[in-house]
Amino acid sequence: MFNPLAFIEEKREGGRHEEAALRAFVSAVLDGSVADYQAVAWLMATFFRGLDDEELRAFTLALADSGQRVILPAGLNAVDKHSTGGVGDKTTLVLVPLVAACGLPVAKLSGPGLGFTGGTVDKLEAIPGFQSHLPLDRFISQVESIGCAVSGHSLDLAPAEGRFYALRDVTATVPSLPLIASSIVSKKLAGGATSFVFDVKCGDGAFMTDIDGARRLARTLVDLSSSLGRRSLAFVTDMDQPLGRWAGNASEVAEAIDVLQGKGPADTRELCLLLGGAMVLLGGRAATLEEGIDTCREALDGGKALEKMARLLEAQGASPQILEEPEKSLPRASKVLELRACRDGYVQRMAARSVGEAVKIMGGGRMRKEDVIDPSVSVECCRKRGEAVRAGELVLRLHHNGGSRLDEARLLLEKAFVIGDEPHFSPLLLERVDV
Repeated sequence: MFNPLAFIEEKREGGRHEEAALRAFVSAVLDGSVADYQAVAWLMATFFRGLDDEELRAFTLALADSGQRVILPAGLNAVDKHSTGGVGDKTTLVLVPLVAACGLPVAKLSGPGLGFTGGTVDKLEAIPGFQSHLPLDRFISQVESIGCAVSGHSLDLAPAEGRFYALRDVTATVPSLPLIASSIVSKKLAGGATSFVFDVKCGDGAFMTDIDGARRLARTLVDLSSSLGRRSLAFVTDMDQPLGRWAGNASEVAEAIDVLQGKGPADTRELCLLLGGAMVLLGGRAATLEEGIDTCREALDGGKALEKMARLLEAQGASPQILEEPEKSLPRASKVLELRACRDGYVQRMAARSVGEAVKIMGGGRMRKEDVIDPSVSVECCRKRGEAVRAGELVLRLHHNGGSRLDEARLLLEKAFVIGDEPHFSPLLLERVDV
């Protein structure tokens, strides 16, 4: 019989788990014979002690094997992408239809938000009628029929990973390299894709705040995927400021639609083309990354990506009409708090974490795993880093529905930006990591 106390003590003391013990632990967490508080004790021990390469591979496989796996028909080699989480990161909403429009099947499993970062599933659930959790057979048939599907966790696909994911979100164990890597790659394995592109965020609004930590995570993801027989490519990208102009579920959907329409903020478009180009490269539809980017640019600017998004919405229960007038279909909170510049100058800092935390505490994220998200809450970045601003002009705008924590949100946003005399810029792409 599995002994959870001995298992927890082993990791607490810096010991090493055998593969059979890790599989027994994952099974016991899933069937409830290990209580949540015991699972959390192990998560915290692992946060401090880590997992070696063999433990990490075994734990990842145990998570992926905890439910069914997507088995796509022979010859249907799907490509997938994962971001390690950021503020305002709505790239999946663009990439799934974009890459599918380039002729590559995309089987995308996504999760809810973790900590102060937004989650793709939470954004999808802001779309009226959208079915964000698909049964396994429907997930597969949709990839076959229209070339793409995006689904959150279900009882069928990597259910143990979903259990650990929810516990990490509310127990301060999110920023752990082995826990992040196993979570990501197990979902990729369960989702049936044969190659992965990883977007590892680095900076104030990321779980890896420094370049060395982000580089280690990118390398771990690529090496772990390779050890499991999957091709992959990782990018380390900037998350010192929010991606795009909006942070908050419904507003991020609207901004993603802007990008699919050939508009939208330059940084979001640039990142989508980079990641999409890498997916096209790994999927064998381009010989170089640059060629893959060009292929994606043509699909985006020619309207094919938007057409594919319309098919995706319809297939998963939402009306394609949302693409024509998103502002009428997507909720946005009616109360507004405005923060203005107190002097002329340039925005030198726009702290992503402060923006994300403000959205979260006003109801746009979870404080507890059972919390219900208010998709209408959002922050608009009227100015971004390096942009000029005059005294009295808007810098940030919080859309909210009131509540006791408004003053706390105001303080967070007041500290989020710094105005100085000189513009400050930094590149979006920091590093590329290959096998």
